[in-house]
Amino acid sequence: MPMNVPARSGALDLRPLSARSVVLSLLLGTHPPELPVRELVRLLEGFDVGGSTLRAALSRMVAAGDLRRTDGGYRLSDRLLERQRRQDDAVRPRTRAWDGDWEMVVITATGRGPAERADLRARLSGLRLAELREGVWLRPANLTRALPGDLDQVVQRYTARPDRPSRELAETLWPLGDWSGTARALLAHIAGTSRPADRLAAFAAVVRHLLADPVLPPGLLPADWPGADLRAAYADYRRELIGAVGARVRGT
Repeated sequence: MPMNVPARSGALDLRPLSARSVVLSLLLGTHPPELPVRELVRLLEGFDVGGSTLRAALSRMVAAGDLRRTDGGYRLSDRLLERQRRQDDAVRPRTRAWDGDWEMVVITATGRGPAERADLRARLSGLRLAELREGVWLRPANLTRALPGDLDQVVQRYTARPDRPSRELAETLWPLGDWSGTARALLAHIAGTSRPADRLAAFAAVVRHLLADPVLPPGLLPADWPGADLRAAYADYRRELIGAVGARVRGT
């Protein structure tokens, strides 16, 4: 069953951003992920979020454990720092030369309930593995990341060299045409979007889509794969946003 991809080619997930989503988008892209209150107020005005709406959202986010108060500002909670790490890896994946080996993860634990099974599937998918058949997950061994140690309680890991041609296997595991089509639709949408709130929403969708990129070795990808173009567009936007932050801070 193909994993880690949108449901259909060109389907854009451009949900409107709430005040909470705007705050999280800004902090997840900030290093370190902390901003003063006054700066947050000025920044969110540029994304059509008023001061009273922001203050209410910040209170709810602290209560929910999304943020914690600091001296004069707000910072991502420890729980969301892991989300920032995944986002950073999506934007700048760490790869190595591929020698033809594949990672194989086989689920060995039994007796787990539906919630536990769903959580494990989500974790494996988040690690850019895809399910060949129930309980057997694969990907080319071209990523430098290590699998979390606690997975050893429920899976066994192997290095494999499938007899099936690697490009054919990759096309079975990931519908690459769908991912590519959506990436191109996002690039076209971004090129025609100028309103700050709409651009932030579009690039939030870009990050979600990059999280679903299987990050395959170049030899396994279709021609004209748009992954690098999508990452470059996001990098340009981050520089644009950082410049806007600096301009607003200097204007205080």
